[in-house]
Amino acid sequence: MSHLFWRALAALALCLATALPAAAQTATDGSWVIRNFRFKSGEVLPELRLHYTTVGNPQGEPVLLLHGTTGNGRGLLSPAFGGELFGPGQPLDAQKYFIVLPDAIGHGKSSKPSDGLRAGFPKYGYEDMVVAHHRLLTEHLGIKRLRLVLGNSMGGMETWLFAQMYPGFADIAVPMASLPVAMSGRNWMMRRLIVDSIRNDPAWQGGNYTTQPASARVASVFYALGTNGGNQALYKAAPSREKADALVDARLQAPFAGDANDVLYQWDSSRDYDPSAGLEKIQGVLLAINSADDERNPPELGVLDREIKRVKGGRILLIPGSEATAGHGTTGQARWWKAELDNLLRTAPRLAP
Repeated sequence: MSHLFWRALAALALCLATALPAAAQTATDGSWVIRNFRFKSGEVLPELRLHYTTVGNPQGEPVLLLHGTTGNGRGLLSPAFGGELFGPGQPLDAQKYFIVLPDAIGHGKSSKPSDGLRAGFPKYGYEDMVVAHHRLLTEHLGIKRLRLVLGNSMGGMETWLFAQMYPGFADIAVPMASLPVAMSGRNWMMRRLIVDSIRNDPAWQGGNYTTQPASARVASVFYALGTNGGNQALYKAAPSREKADALVDARLQAPFAGDANDVLYQWDSSRDYDPSAGLEKIQGVLLAINSADDERNPPELGVLDREIKRVKGGRILLIPGSEATAGHGTTGQARWWKAELDNLLRTAPRLAP
């Protein structure tokens, strides 16, 4: 073949490579099995598989990043998140840091109901997820300390727990889109409605369905529209009934890869989340990042302002709401807070071993 062909092929490869986030090009996947993992409920799973993705220099300072409900670690490689953080000169430059992105229990490629146990899978909660993350880091990856633990939404709630269950293990904790109090209010009410919608669907058959119950898709779309996206942004996108209907139709017709049992467990796992008792245990620096238009964690409750006073090294970054923000989804866009994170990484002291 001519040299022009090979030059064209090389140019195409370069275009494809540059179209991907830099982090995705260097990401490595792995898995580890914990034998006889005991859940907080007392149930025991003979083999708990933990899937994870790593990015960056294995000799760099370790960082743990935690995804939200129904997500997975690789989702944090997106242009809006990892694309703003992991590149050269960015806050979590992959040449300087070793970034660990685990799939939480019940999510991604980690053990979950749809693997075979269905509704017989142990009733896991956020504390179980945190214990599993810590064991993955210490027992499998050999990590003794973290420079940073940062999580978004469910990952933010895990971060509140991680910082107090393993005080001093991370110099910096950044819980985002979350509150340090018991799951309650509208946030829990609507999560319960997802769970009840699936359980009360005749097609669910106690979890032993052969065809996915339609309720999982409808309840998920309902919850997402009701608690995510931002009032201003959604109004801008749908300023008429016709445009609102089109948006709903598009959401309902979009591919839905979730398994009903997995979805049920994922939302139900927040049922006993409550980090409020241990906030004084947190060591190091904690930066809580929320958005002013977060539908699930509305700042007008005053909860975060009240509870942050109990965290010795704690402070708040509240992102103003606008047509450009996305409500609960705002913190999933690192551009809103990456400058604060960069400053924190540069200035926060390292805790004594």
